[in-house]
Amino acid sequence: MKDLLSKLIVPEQVKALLQVTNVTVAHTVDDLFELSLKFGNDGVQKVVYDVPGKGEYCEAVVYKVKNGIAVNYTEAYMRRRDPDSMVIGDDLPTDKITYTQRFGKDFNELKKETFDWLQKQDLAVFFFKAGQLDGCYGMAIAPANAGFFCLGLGILQGIIDSRQIEGTIHVKCILYIAPVFRHTHFNGKQIVVHYRSENLHEIYSYNLYPGPSAKKGVYSSLLDFGEKEGWVTNHCAVVQVITPYGNKTTIMHEGASGSGKSETNEHIHRDVDGTIKLGVNIVTGEVLSLVLPRGCFLRPVVDDMGLCHPSFQKDDGYLYLKDAEAGWFIRVNHIEQYGTDPDIESLSIHPKVPLMFLNIDAQPFSTALLWEHIEDEPGKSCPNPRFLVPRNALPDIVNKPVQVHIRSFGVRTPPSTKEKPDYGIIGLFHILPPAIAWLWRLVSPRGHDNPSIVKTGGLESEGVGSFWPFATGKKVNFANLLLEQIIASPKVKYVLAPNQYIGAWQVGFNPQWIMREYLARRGGVKFFADELSKSRCSLLGFSLNKLVIEGVEIEKFLLRPELQSEVGEDAYDRGAQILVDFFKKELMDYYNDPNLLPLGKQIIECFLSDGTIEEYMQLIKDEGLIMED
Repeated sequence: MKDLLSKLIVPEQVKALLQVTNVTVAHTVDDLFELSLKFGNDGVQKVVYDVPGKGEYCEAVVYKVKNGIAVNYTEAYMRRRDPDSMVIGDDLPTDKITYTQRFGKDFNELKKETFDWLQKQDLAVFFFKAGQLDGCYGMAIAPANAGFFCLGLGILQGIIDSRQIEGTIHVKCILYIAPVFRHTHFNGKQIVVHYRSENLHEIYSYNLYPGPSAKKGVYSSLLDFGEKEGWVTNHCAVVQVITPYGNKTTIMHEGASGSGKSETNEHIHRDVDGTIKLGVNIVTGEVLSLVLPRGCFLRPVVDDMGLCHPSFQKDDGYLYLKDAEAGWFIRVNHIEQYGTDPDIESLSIHPKVPLMFLNIDAQPFSTALLWEHIEDEPGKSCPNPRFLVPRNALPDIVNKPVQVHIRSFGVRTPPSTKEKPDYGIIGLFHILPPAIAWLWRLVSPRGHDNPSIVKTGGLESEGVGSFWPFATGKKVNFANLLLEQIIASPKVKYVLAPNQYIGAWQVGFNPQWIMREYLARRGGVKFFADELSKSRCSLLGFSLNKLVIEGVEIEKFLLRPELQSEVGEDAYDRGAQILVDFFKKELMDYYNDPNLLPLGKQIIECFLSDGTIEEYMQLIKDEGLIMED
């Protein structure tokens, strides 16, 4: 410990903490696996804390299973991320709610209490590389019996053997884990306090669900660094799609939580006979199926955070990025039985290395199975089962920066019919001019029936780039950075894809999978003029007049929902108005900010004045969508 302390550049109170407590320094992921079960017996460890005024409280139960460890929280509330968990503890510029505003007192009081509590615990400490950036060291300090939490962070961010680091360790990000405080100070709620200073981003996690801290908390630190330095870590998944004919297209899929990022790297789901169930009509019960003899080969690149660091860019009209994580946090609520997704199921059952499972109903020394979701209450499965897998265990993974050709944006959409018009009027996919694509990223609708977060209140905004829930600074700064990113990559094309419903048709994630297969086969997003029509709602850019894939034509009413007999033009227009009104409300904060780039103001003005697609296309010059005959 003495040698480690001599190399560390951290606040003095951190050094003091490590000198007065019993500290286990983990150097490998294997160390973290061992720590996860160190205080248990017979393959079971209960994560228990003495809560003042409440007595002993079990936060989670950890099981040793054949394919890793399985963790289940004792409260259903703790199995998903609370979108209201973030507060800002410092006084640097922010548009987020501060600790003082929310709780009526200065954070420094609780900060001292946190360190006092940690001093009384046996601690676990390890180091990681935030965002996988060289020299960007992160550090975790947690109670030793919360080894599973450390393991989750270690899989997601990687672990660095501090003994192998030569010279000083200048730590830029520190996580402190103190779960008892959610009971003593926050009425049982997930709270994560971010404390920023010039050279350090501290994250005080008062809960043990890794979503808002170990995952999105570290994401917050990357956004903080990028806001200061002028770059973005995009909220996205990225896949290289290689067609049966050998063409390669890289697709970057963005969107709010639940918008299809995890599904981007999944193969299209098929029935036992090999057909694809494209959709089910919720009114008539009619089923649409698609025969696609051979799907594209997928090379996964990014699952959730795409690091668009300046050092990757080549000034050739494209955007370049790489994965900001060392492991993936994969949601599997759609896997309800064996055979739903054979690739993922095989990966989890027979892993190259032990994995970590969350919200999966498993027993000690059994095999954790992805379709065995724990129940939040009798008869109601948890909607957020997950497993964590290191990148190096994923087949065909791409480990270097990639050139992005297409940026898609996903939206969870509700059913929309004449009887109940709603905003589920987005077609199978739409082609967007860059200016409209920027508007979608500013608003980032969270959408219908979100499985990833606690609150699902219908149409809500996650804000700039869909990463605003995790950012700590100023909205307008990220709006400007996203606009500059789009301007700097004129060869990138933009599409919009719904999931869950198209009008009266329940389609799941098929739209983005079909979009992926079609555009890759086509070689990108370039169309002759007669192949596209202006969408009835200008926010949706262009609609395809026809979509034929491997000789099979997709029904036109999926491309243009107003053609559905269950929808019609009137219901379509009412649903479109819901979208337009929502955008008008959400865009005003950006429009009224004097620091918004002039071009950004022009784009929003175009929207507010019901601008045409042609007017949007004039605002940001790109390589063009329309090919000449």
